[in-house]
Amino acid sequence: MSTCAALSGELSEPLAATAATATTWLLVEQSGPWGAKALTESHLDPELGRALDAACRGTGVRVALIRRPGRHADCLPSARRAVIVAHTVPGRSWVRRTTVADPAQLLALDFGALGAGDHTGFGAGHVGGPLALVCTNGRRDRCCALLGRPLAAELAVAGHSEVWEVTHLGGHRFSPTMLVLPYGYAYGRLTAESAKEVLAATAAGHMVPQFSRGCSGWDRPGQAAEQAVRLATGETRVDALTLAQRPAGERRWLVGVRHADGRAWEAEVTEGVSEPPRPESCGKAAGTPSRMDVTALRQL
Repeated sequence: MSTCAALSGELSEPLAATAATATTWLLVEQSGPWGAKALTESHLDPELGRALDAACRGTGVRVALIRRPGRHADCLPSARRAVIVAHTVPGRSWVRRTTVADPAQLLALDFGALGAGDHTGFGAGHVGGPLALVCTNGRRDRCCALLGRPLAAELAVAGHSEVWEVTHLGGHRFSPTMLVLPYGYAYGRLTAESAKEVLAATAAGHMVPQFSRGCSGWDRPGQAAEQAVRLATGETRVDALTLAQRPAGERRWLVGVRHADGRAWEAEVTEGVSEPPRPESCGKAAGTPSRMDVTALRQL
């Protein structure tokens, strides 16, 4: 039986505008195995997992678990665990980090402020190169384990970036998928070579449109508009473009895109469905996933 990632590739399903949307990511280290719903199916206290998930709702913050690449024996967590908070709205991105002995302390965070881009003095600023987060949760989708875990391991051995496995980035059918901080671009259908290309570009303040699923700091219509302008202009600097999005009817948006040099565009984006039907995840029935299409792009 073909995997969801193989079918998506065979159908040439577009990567653009498929990134999970989150203005801010809260990433909590949790060693050991993960279940399909990792926040409540790991060695993390399930009540705490539910509480963190509830605290994030409606704030723009998305919580996920992370662990170092390698073997994941069913062992007890370390005395202290890493916590990374990253804001990904272009032009205002930052990464803060600390360690905690008790992750329940995180419930005291101001999630509304974090989602709005105010780190409230949490931890210390990240020093160093890009952070690579590769989705590897095989209990959620086997493609993430079969394709993601080898990629995470190879990137970790290469030593060019700090690498973590992460529980869920959405879009299993685009595996292997990777979120790169500090800028929050998600990438799909990566190889070891293309992933290293992405990390080198990120370190230089650029993104790579060919493998981009979009920046999580933008909603999906904005992701589609940004990608269209980047392809039209060849612009790859991460902070070169800013967006302003407004609804323009049912499943239709107008997105203003402004370049740092003063140029501007208006993109018309329409939500459609992907045909023919295909499973969004291994083991699920075939469906028609939502897609964002730029139906017009006008320079102003």
